[in-house]
Amino acid sequence: MVKMKLYNSFNINKEHKNAIILIGNFDGLHSGHQKLFRLAKDYKKKYSSKIGVLTFEPMPKMFFNSKLKNFRLSNLNQKIENLSKFDVDFVIIKKFNSKFSKTKSISFIKETLGKKLNPKFIFVSNNFRFGNKREGNVKQLIKYEKFYKYKIIKPNPLIIKKQVVSSSLLRKFLQDGKLNTVNKLLKRNWSIDGKVQKGRQLGKKIGFPTANIDIKNYVLAKSGVYAVKAKKMKSSNYIKGIANLGYRPTFNGKKILLEVHLFNFSGNLYNKYLRIEFLKFIRAEKKFKNVDQLKKQIKVDLLIAKRTK
Repeated sequence: MVKMKLYNSFNINKEHKNAIILIGNFDGLHSGHQKLFRLAKDYKKKYSSKIGVLTFEPMPKMFFNSKLKNFRLSNLNQKIENLSKFDVDFVIIKKFNSKFSKTKSISFIKETLGKKLNPKFIFVSNNFRFGNKREGNVKQLIKYEKFYKYKIIKPNPLIIKKQVVSSSLLRKFLQDGKLNTVNKLLKRNWSIDGKVQKGRQLGKKIGFPTANIDIKNYVLAKSGVYAVKAKKMKSSNYIKGIANLGYRPTFNGKKILLEVHLFNFSGNLYNKYLRIEFLKFIRAEKKFKNVDQLKKQIKVDLLIAKRTK
């Protein structure tokens, strides 16, 4: 694994110029993205170039739509962690704000690509748009190839079962409860990193203590019960458990919550950061007539979660 350099501006070191630059959000870094990075790795070997990623924070779609709260497949730290596994030498995390959003596309090509980054190759998707009001496109990038001495590479998307593998598709699958498909397309378990908050302790009152995780901007997967495993950040020891993602209709809950019960665990997790990996979607959330019915169902759910690998 290469030591990856992080930048928060376009002022990069000389050793990172003349590189292979991949531009995009890379939300989730799914198998479609992974195909792209494998191709970039081939170019790296062939041309003895570094691999760089230009990504934006917040994601432009979330910047332009302030109501779009639960959208991300992965947070920024997870994105960086995942990129480090694909032979990436440097990542530019450009702050996407009002000023940058007004950059003219021609200015981005001349000033950013031409004068500051000087890439040898630029990998973009065919529908890539950039610049003020999304005025720039791949055709415009190609137009200036010779002048700024870069070459545009437009890899074919990954298509599985007649569907283009995209972050949008994975979000839809999560919302439909198709966790197994999502994990296959990620080639890892989908996960949420979050801080444990003090809740109403309703689980504890029915003999089922849970850690309440703040899910921040993560996409809302289908409300329901999941088999999970969890670990403290910076630890490699996972503990299996069961989670409820939803509104807790039996208790007339109004706010979306991720509640995690860890098997054979005792200890205080308040204010600790956990990674929750989702292993299996067990069932949809439902409202029970009373707490006793809920407890009965929890016993059934527990058996399934404990058997899940």
